[in-house]
Parts: sequence; C-alpha cells; structure tokens
Amino acid sequence: MNHPNLELRRTKVTLSDMQDKIKHVSYALLPETTTTICVMTMTNGFVVLGTSACADPAMFNKALGEQYSYSDAIDKLWPLEGYLLREELSKEEM
Repeated sequence: MNHPNLELRRTKVTLSDMQDKIKHVSYALLPETTTTICVMTMTNGFVVLGTSACADPAMFNKALGEQYSYSDAIDKLWPLEGYLLREELSKEEM
C-alpha cells in the first residue's frame, strides 16, 4: 500500500502523457501539393510540426493526411519527452 504523502515517481513516457500536454492542433495543406502539415502547440507554448504527403495526387485523402501528419508530430515528441524525463530522474539521483 502506498503512503498518501509519497509522490508517485514517473519512470516512463507514455502516449497519454504526451497527449495531455497538447494545447492545440491545427492542419494546413500546402497549396498545389498533397503535403499536410500538423501544427501541434504544447501547453508550454512549444510547437512541434508533423508532415505527410501523398505520392499520387489522385489518391489524396484529407483525413489520412491529417492522421499521418499528427502521427509524425507525435513521433517527434518521443525523444523530447524522453530527454525531459531523463533530466528529471537525474536530478532525483543527486
């Protein structure tokens, strides 16, 4: 049983942790292309960009472009959040 005064120690980064830090997401389609950009603004104001592009313009699907660009932005968050967690853990070890 955990003591109520003990703080739980975070030891890993989860997708849910990262998604909880997202303040706003917007998408843009570059004119005359199939390139979708996801602009992910975090609660601390940092902005992460994700991109996707369709090789065949005839097969372009707006929803899939947004899905893939969002996924690309999330992929870019993993190393950032991993670094942040390692920094927090190193301070506890001192």
